[in-house]
Amino acid sequence: MGSVVTSTRAAEAGHTLPAPVGDVSAFRQAMGSFPTGVTVVTVASDDGNMHGVTVNSFSSVSLDPMLVMVCLTETSRGVGLIERAGAFVVNVLSAGQQDLSRWFADRHRPVGSAMFDGVPFEPGATGCPVLADAAASFDCRLRQSHSAGDHLIVLGEVVALVYRPHLEPLLFYSGTYKSLEHESRPAGRTVTRRFYRDPDVAGQRPRQRVTGLIPTGLLKPVTNQVSTAPGNDRHSATYPDTGIPLTCGNQT
Repeated sequence: MGSVVTSTRAAEAGHTLPAPVGDVSAFRQAMGSFPTGVTVVTVASDDGNMHGVTVNSFSSVSLDPMLVMVCLTETSRGVGLIERAGAFVVNVLSAGQQDLSRWFADRHRPVGSAMFDGVPFEPGATGCPVLADAAASFDCRLRQSHSAGDHLIVLGEVVALVYRPHLEPLLFYSGTYKSLEHESRPAGRTVTRRFYRDPDVAGQRPRQRVTGLIPTGLLKPVTNQVSTAPGNDRHSATYPDTGIPLTCGNQT
């Protein structure tokens, strides 16, 4: 007898049903039960090429040294650029940045620097884009990458960070954007930390200190609802590359 897992179908709430381990649809729906934040991974190379992609498979790994990891599909255009640049930035989106999440998941967005037209950012310590009004940004030197199935685990060492404690994070749960429900967070200043300058990081340039918040001025507010249909990585281009989780889709 083959192994099975159990899943709860929305139409039969309160009941668990067996599903084969190989059932990708059930796996994606089950992964959707784990709430996550939403990030945009950005990179820029010496020749001026730039790329950004929406990702929610992100985690801290170590405090000493400070290491983080993200998972990207092996076919993502950002993979080769990160390897050439030797650096990347993980921007943790704030609650008001749903438009950015959708934009950087849109497979029909323009390539190169045109992808960032109208998107406020500044170059970080590594030269990679640090998005304005992100809840936090981790500027990283590429340490290692490991192939894992159809994804690549990218490990970075944090060389600088920006943290805005007064901004709520953008959350994603079961195919829908969410927000925290509690008392307002106290006003605070943007915190910027640069840990060291690494001359071996390609494209590295002097850090520009973030002194305030820059209004994004992007698109009109959008609905919180996104498609939860299995295989949403082949969705209409205006929705995030959810796939539940975001990185179980076809990132580009």
